[in-house]
Amino acid sequence: MPGVYRFLLSLRWAVIVLVAAVLVPTMIKLGFWQYHRHEARVARNDLVAQNLGSTPVAFDSLSSPGWSVPTGEVWRTVTATGSYDTAHEVVIRGRTEPGGSTIGYFVVTPLVLADGRGSVLVNRGWVESAADAASIPDVPAPPSGEVTVTGRLRADETYASLGVKNRGGLPDRMFKVINTAEQAKYAGTAVLGGYLELASSLPAAGPSPELLAEPGHSDIGPHMAYAIQWWLFTALIPVGLVVMARREARQDAAGPAAAAEEPVAVTG
Repeated sequence: MPGVYRFLLSLRWAVIVLVAAVLVPTMIKLGFWQYHRHEARVARNDLVAQNLGSTPVAFDSLSSPGWSVPTGEVWRTVTATGSYDTAHEVVIRGRTEPGGSTIGYFVVTPLVLADGRGSVLVNRGWVESAADAASIPDVPAPPSGEVTVTGRLRADETYASLGVKNRGGLPDRMFKVINTAEQAKYAGTAVLGGYLELASSLPAAGPSPELLAEPGHSDIGPHMAYAIQWWLFTALIPVGLVVMARREARQDAAGPAAAAEEPVAVTG
């Protein structure tokens, strides 16, 4: 090693190189983490677009009690015909207004199928909270008699998937998750797995909860840009080390030269 670069053997430079050696693989992993998030977002958008545009199928042609909705079927357009069971209608607390930030409730009403195979949970939309958080809010009644509803197939929610605790103690008819097993136990009837997020109803309902909007499927988010940024930062680390080393070598070389050129004062 040329003498001018002997400083690279110092403890200070050993620490600098060690930090760089830790940062490089860390930043590479962070870049791939963002890249995989980008891939997941694109795959999700493709699935939503494909399933929202699918030909409607009968809910009970896909589902049965205890059935878990496969990932590839989520957001599929489904229909169901039957009569609403308002006696077992419930509200799901802690839900955000569509397109807004106000916290309220989802209204979930079982639809007893006309063919007698059981009930389908229908998320009829969003309503505001009552003045007292422990009280059931006012909920517009669903249409009476036989109706045909069309909407989006959704998978059962769980406490783990939403990151909430099942502490109990809620008023009657109030829950934290939309879960067919819970609602089957509550209503004492067979409930088909998954639920229907309402988009339209025939005959049309009068005043009703605010319908939930279709999920967006065009925005891919900033994850790819973040991945590229992390990888650029990774490439800059070795470049920065070289620049720092060369600058320090020039400074060290300039020091003795400057001292040699300094004039010596003559006395006498």
